[in-house]
Amino acid sequence: MNKLTARTELLAGILLSGGWASLSKSQLERTVGAAIGTSAERLWLLFAVMTATLPVQDEVVNLVRMSRLMGSQVAFQHVRRLARTRFIGRLGNEVRILQGETIVDAHHTARSELATGIQKVVRKTIVEWEASHTIILVGWDADYTRLRMLDVDERENALFGTRPNARQAPRPRVTIPWNCDYILPELATEPDRTARIQALAQFSNNRLHVVGHDCVPLTTAETVGPGMGGAFAKNLSAVARATRVATTSTASTAEYRGWRTMLGSIGVVGPEIQEIMLPTAAEFAESESESESESESESESESEGTHRRPPLLLCVGSHEPRKNHLAVLHACELLWRERQDFELLFVGGNSWNSDAFEQQLDRMIAFGRPVRVARGLSDRQLWQAYREATLTLFPSVNEGFGLPVAESLAVGTPVVTSNFGSMKEIADAGGGALLVDPRDDATLAEAIREFLTNSELRDRLRLEAAARTQRTWTQYADDLWHYFDPQVASGYAPRVP
Repeated sequence: MNKLTARTELLAGILLSGGWASLSKSQLERTVGAAIGTSAERLWLLFAVMTATLPVQDEVVNLVRMSRLMGSQVAFQHVRRLARTRFIGRLGNEVRILQGETIVDAHHTARSELATGIQKVVRKTIVEWEASHTIILVGWDADYTRLRMLDVDERENALFGTRPNARQAPRPRVTIPWNCDYILPELATEPDRTARIQALAQFSNNRLHVVGHDCVPLTTAETVGPGMGGAFAKNLSAVARATRVATTSTASTAEYRGWRTMLGSIGVVGPEIQEIMLPTAAEFAESESESESESESESESESEGTHRRPPLLLCVGSHEPRKNHLAVLHACELLWRERQDFELLFVGGNSWNSDAFEQQLDRMIAFGRPVRVARGLSDRQLWQAYREATLTLFPSVNEGFGLPVAESLAVGTPVVTSNFGSMKEIADAGGGALLVDPRDDATLAEAIREFLTNSELRDRLRLEAAARTQRTWTQYADDLWHYFDPQVASGYAPRVP
């Protein structure tokens, strides 16, 4: 049996109720062709199965037109010819159709060594889902035309970030979803990938669900790298056809709902959009011995009227312009010139357009300022840094959520952060933070100075941070699952701002 006949039988198993096994090859092709008809759903499936490639919008539209004008048999034979000519290299790939499954696209996370931001949200979420639900983790081939199940090493990296250099299989088994829930928890910006996700959501009978982290490339386009604006617009073209979008904060909800309003001008309704707020709980609790030793040391320091070390100011995140780390350096330099005594620690890696930050940092280190950078910290080490810090600085220009704000407050360490958006939202939820205009270095320096010199303010902010309500990753993942799952979504009561 040749490959195309085998794939025709795959289609028959989906489209026909039975009785096709005894048909000859020609009878089988005619029967399957007739069953496809002019349905966009079935023509999408025809293209995907026969070519072992997920189609883009134009490919499905052309098939629908061909089927209506010349009949579905003509469309069927056209796709078979494409498979033998244009997609001949794909004939050696085994094709598998998944039906009624929950598929999670973790392609970038499965390849990434990054452990913060979106990658952290994806990993924490799918680990929770793996423990309590049945999910299938998928990724894409090198040219973003075919879906495939992640192999062992890629799954390991997607879940735990421990195998960032995992290699793709040379001839992966092609995965085609049918009547599935397709969840995209990460940001997809590869044009070929998003074009195929768009067609999947628009034409197939699969349901696309998306985690909407933010619309930064639209609202603060000046802070993102070249090409990101256009890539993000392509992402939104796919999201426009989604069933549901779960946003991470009230601020990101406002961004996505504003974008959805614009879709009305082109006759597209757009997805349902609902806030599912990210967690705010501490992780890796300190051992009793560590807490006791710290308490003893603090008591000794207080009795002697000395400090073990200067206060530690922590700044977590990549050094891209949006994170505003140059403003942090400038504000701290103003305070060091006043002879304020503190240390500054940046935790994060390089990113787009970070040269100015790196150069200024090197100058300040050469001058003897107590500032340093830590890269590649484990989760445990990062949480320890939050606990050791006296104050966390996070004056970002724009965030979909702002995990460092929530994480610092979760361990009782106060924060100086921006006075708008999701950062203000997190701070207002329970206190523990000073809010500043991130575009005004002087006000940032003033807030840090007030915290360092005002013991009553420090005590109040610490008490507020310690009293905050904790929300766990388990709770977040469960809320997200119930929102996306069609079996329970009808009973889900969304919060409407």
